[in-house]
Amino acid sequence: MRKLILSFFVLVFSFSLFAQGFNVSSSGEKTFNFTDQGKRNQASFYSTTPLEDITGLTNDINGKVSLKVNDIKSLNGEISVSTASIKTGIDLRDEHLRDENWLDASKYPNIKFTIKEVTEVIQLADNRLQIKFSGDFTLKGITKKISGDATLTYLVESEQTKQRAPGDLLGVQAKFKVKLSDFGVKNKVVGQKVAEEVEVSVNMVGSSAS
Repeated sequence: MRKLILSFFVLVFSFSLFAQGFNVSSSGEKTFNFTDQGKRNQASFYSTTPLEDITGLTNDINGKVSLKVNDIKSLNGEISVSTASIKTGIDLRDEHLRDENWLDASKYPNIKFTIKEVTEVIQLADNRLQIKFSGDFTLKGITKKISGDATLTYLVESEQTKQRAPGDLLGVQAKFKVKLSDFGVKNKVVGQKVAEEVEVSVNMVGSSAS
């Protein structure tokens, strides 16, 4: 009997050690849809040039992720953005951004990221986690493994959250870096040399009811 009780506590301790997740009233597996008709979700890239900094921005984000509420390492899914939707604030530069030397939007209409693994978890609050993640990033038909950092916030459905969308909400703020040459991208836009490595930021909210 004592061995049985000891085994039980060892099992509970092991589960709490390796299964880290949100401590909220929701439970089980949830799927969150990040396609937002209101275009409030956004992804951006940032690069420094000798003459000026360049920021590209898009609100055309689509995709779904799934997770077990109490085990964030179960996180999986795919997020994509429309290549042609990225804007830098200058029309001529946007045309070059979409051409074959850069993103080749006509041949490769989407840029994708597939979540593969959560490697580190820090509990910031009952409903907020800081993680390190890795996955497959696809640009111009080339897929490479990349890693990044993210903060995830879980909001159980309430009258307040319904003003944004029905269902539970998952907020994601993520950053990672992309080396352009890895994806066959020439690092010049309208004669300006762009940084070999650009930083990508994502700020989005998904709904479990969508």
